[in-house]
Amino acid sequence: MKFGIDRLLEDNKLRIPLAGKRIALLAHPASVTHNLTHTLDALASLPDIKLSAAFGPQHGLRGDKQDNMMESADFIDPVLGIPVFSLYGEVRRPTAAMMDTFDVLLIDLQDLGCRIYTFITTLLYVLEAAATHKKTVWILDRPNPAGRPIEGLTLRQGWESFVGAGPMPMRHGLTMGEMAGWFIKTLKLDLDCQIVTLKGWLPDSAPGYGWPLGERTWINPSPNAPNLWMTRCYAGTVMLEGTTLSEGRGTTRPLELFGAPDIDAKALIKTMYAIAPQWLSGCRLRECWFEPTFHKYAGLLCAGVQIHVEDNTYNHEAFKPWRLQALAFKALRLQNPDYPLWRDFPYEYEQNRLAIDVINGSPLLREWVDDTGALPEDLETITRPDEAAWKETQSSFLLY
Repeated sequence: MKFGIDRLLEDNKLRIPLAGKRIALLAHPASVTHNLTHTLDALASLPDIKLSAAFGPQHGLRGDKQDNMMESADFIDPVLGIPVFSLYGEVRRPTAAMMDTFDVLLIDLQDLGCRIYTFITTLLYVLEAAATHKKTVWILDRPNPAGRPIEGLTLRQGWESFVGAGPMPMRHGLTMGEMAGWFIKTLKLDLDCQIVTLKGWLPDSAPGYGWPLGERTWINPSPNAPNLWMTRCYAGTVMLEGTTLSEGRGTTRPLELFGAPDIDAKALIKTMYAIAPQWLSGCRLRECWFEPTFHKYAGLLCAGVQIHVEDNTYNHEAFKPWRLQALAFKALRLQNPDYPLWRDFPYEYEQNRLAIDVINGSPLLREWVDDTGALPEDLETITRPDEAAWKETQSSFLLY
């Protein structure tokens, strides 16, 4: 299969509309070609492309920040001599001065298929700015490595944030090109947006289910997205950022495992299977121990649970990471009603709301966990309609 950037590089006819235009690029470390050349370098090598600026989202254009919620600064590219603007630093929306540096913005971002991944919000912000400043945008599309499954509660009105760009569920099932189409239609944005589509994307085919295993090397789009397996778990394990439990940052398997020094992982797994075994399908859970080198519980031994989705027991349609992680919270709450589970701290520029609520786009998930009388069926009752409605909505924006 071919990604959007590779099609643009190989077909000079696709590039004809870019001739004579000032071109900017929004990219990150995973923005590479099939031969692992960074997109910025690949574009710079083309005689018919005039690069005038570049933009980096959270974690930077080439990847300069390891931990979460660490801002990046603007700089001048030492080789190309063009300005590189940070959209996760002093600003998150491009300024008018930044927009004045180009005519066409190329966006080449590898997403993870999850609403909270901030590249989606950055996409929205640059689309809105492009509409305001009458700039053209091209999306160089990439696969959604989490595939087409949909899961989670829809973000409620008034809960928009940098990790919640709009009313979609946690796991949305779209590529960045398809997401751009949804933003433009939903928000009635008036701009010229072209999608350089994928060729040969097969999101329903094993074993990659969206990611071309064996064809493309995995490059971390952010420092703690080290492999495809993390991507599969992320729509659930990202909720750990709003808790006192470690999400495995500071280990070699971040966001595939969770734990803390003061939990009984074996008992937790047993309770999870007792409450809702149907939410644990398509994967295997393993009791483990880990000691983070930074972030939560740095230097302390944690009892934990690892979610395994990398072998032939993985079932793409059956695996429900959001429900699995919600179930882990519920099991812990039932085991220890007073456990200080929810972490109260400023999260992604939100000062006055609990992080777990910002992550989920409402307090509904937290309220279900904290209500010791609430059953799995109660969460299903409010979640299934959201998922069904999104499936109907997003179907008209699918390009593949």
